[in-house]
Amino acid sequence: MPYTAAPNRYTQMQYRRCGNSGLKLPAISLGLWHNFGHLDQLENCSNILKLAFDNGITHFDLANNYGPPPGSAEENFGRLLKRDFEGYRDEMIISSKAGYTMWDGPYGDWGSKKYLVSSLDQSLKRMGLEYVDIFYHHRPDPETPLSETMAALDLIVRQGKALYVGISNYQAEEAAEAMKILKQLGTPCVIHQPKYSMYERWIEGGLLDLLGNEGVGCIPFSPLAQGMLTDKYLKGIPSDSRAAKSHGALQQEQLTPDRVRQLNELNVLAESRGQKLAQMALSWILRDDRVTSVLVGASKPEQLSDSLKCLNNLTFSTEELQKIDQILAS
Repeated sequence: MPYTAAPNRYTQMQYRRCGNSGLKLPAISLGLWHNFGHLDQLENCSNILKLAFDNGITHFDLANNYGPPPGSAEENFGRLLKRDFEGYRDEMIISSKAGYTMWDGPYGDWGSKKYLVSSLDQSLKRMGLEYVDIFYHHRPDPETPLSETMAALDLIVRQGKALYVGISNYQAEEAAEAMKILKQLGTPCVIHQPKYSMYERWIEGGLLDLLGNEGVGCIPFSPLAQGMLTDKYLKGIPSDSRAAKSHGALQQEQLTPDRVRQLNELNVLAESRGQKLAQMALSWILRDDRVTSVLVGASKPEQLSDSLKCLNNLTFSTEELQKIDQILAS
């Protein structure tokens, strides 16, 4: 049976304006960093995407190197877009990025105009698209002039290959300069994608204020600290978890006895709010109206369903916020 999207898909999701732009994003966006490569089951990927769209998630976030192997997430997304979502493209926000190593040689990494334009051309072919809605520079390049990198983003919009541009992993000072250049070029930066969670709060040291003041959206990634802020690690390290795998993003040494104690204390607080720990961690990020959306990943539909429930309680009392800070400081 061909897929037909749920008719009530927009009734439960919250949509937030992306800074001062006209673009609105769902409060929850789906990141395809892991779980959508050639090592994963295509039908499982399809089920996750359908569940997301049926629940009002309109934003799907990719990058040239997502997989594994690199490029395969975009290829699989392109296949499913053509097979399952034909006719829904204009209801979707699809983003991609370039900035990390994608191919060998001097033109397959960092932030040159050559790399960014070539990489996006490849991404569009993999996904079968004429344009992406948002294209990001994935990380600052210490060697390429920032003016060249930003001019490449401006060119890409003028070529019609992207509607909006953003930056990712830029510190506050770098972000301020990038936004200034883009504004002068006439292609404003609409969004910044930083790593942010209860355990990684560097954006509170100036970047979040900058984005709020400049009218630029914020879409944090890794909000669950690579899965640490879930109930998976309350009793230690399960054998099938990311932390148990030496190549995983979450390392065993991060889960110290003190960290496990903190997670259990946070879990008690989450339960008092009627939430799971992961739901509270997502709500904690979305409590700030400078945050446009939060990126979640999912290896199975049930995980995404769980994440969506965070929207049922985005309000924190002063006492709850103080308690969270006390737990994390202890």
